[in-house]
Amino acid sequence: QVELVESGGGLVQAGGSLRLSCAASGRSYSSYHMGWFRQAPGKEREFVAAISWSGGSTRYADSVKGRFTISRDNAKNTVYLQMNSLKPEDTAVYYCAADARRLGVGVRRYEYAYWGQGTQVTVSS
Repeated sequence: QVELVESGGGLVQAGGSLRLSCAASGRSYSSYHMGWFRQAPGKEREFVAAISWSGGSTRYADSVKGRFTISRDNAKNTVYLQMNSLKPEDTAVYYCAADARRLGVGVRRYEYAYWGQGTQVTVSS
């Protein structure tokens, strides 16, 4: 079991940056792959980025490649999403998620068993 709490969301102008954090509690956190998803109003929740338990492998949605960076600090039980060159279309609630399957790094919602409550990111034009 793991509990996830996101922070760092807010309002930013287009072209700006934000760093989201996801604090995890639970003994098995360091063995889980971690992901970030987002959901805009009226849209499905979509994959943004994921990182392996060791931090050695990452995956990104095409829409954020080159702009977003996912990282983790297992000593602090925290996962980060650095978001640069933000666009209005990045506006969404961002969710942190944990994948306990111990398989490859997943990009699908059903691969993640644990979810945070989300943090709002709003990018103004």
